[in-house]
Amino acid sequence: MTYLQLFWSFFQIGLFSIGGGYAAMPLIEHQVVELHSWLTMGQFADIMAIAEMTPGPIAINSATFVGIQVAGLPGALVATVGCVFPSCVIVMALAYVYYRFRGLSMVQGVLSGLRPAVVAMIASAGLSLVFLAFYGQNTLPADIGAVDLIAVALFIGGFAVLRIWKVNPIWVMVGTGAAGILLYALV
Repeated sequence: MTYLQLFWSFFQIGLFSIGGGYAAMPLIEHQVVELHSWLTMGQFADIMAIAEMTPGPIAINSATFVGIQVAGLPGALVATVGCVFPSCVIVMALAYVYYRFRGLSMVQGVLSGLRPAVVAMIASAGLSLVFLAFYGQNTLPADIGAVDLIAVALFIGGFAVLRIWKVNPIWVMVGTGAAGILLYALV
């Protein structure tokens, strides 16, 4: 019965957590702490911290960790499959619809209309990260002169290295991280 509850709880989380892992946290908390009492709030906070630190999606990581806490390795497998299953079904259904009707002009029109929206969403997330790095907040502040000059210099330097010399982005991240440690330690 525990396996079925794990599967169903994380199936619901996978189905309704639209907006990514951070949007799934309240759903996970409700299922794991409030509804089933599998974990205490302190244990939940610890698992969320671990899920954020480990590579991969937060919802899937938390499903794996909660499953291990509740029912060991089989519980981890059941919870993870429950979390991933809705997405797999939805993607397969959309792929079927796309391949079946991709030649229709209406489908091409919908996809053409979605492209600018996707680019705008990615650009918005990128600008939020730039504002956070330069100003310490997600939006452009009223005083745009209060910019972190070290962050701006690291950004311009990293961007130039990427565009001019085509260096591997991982090495650019390592280099700018090391430069940031040195520069912020000196200031």
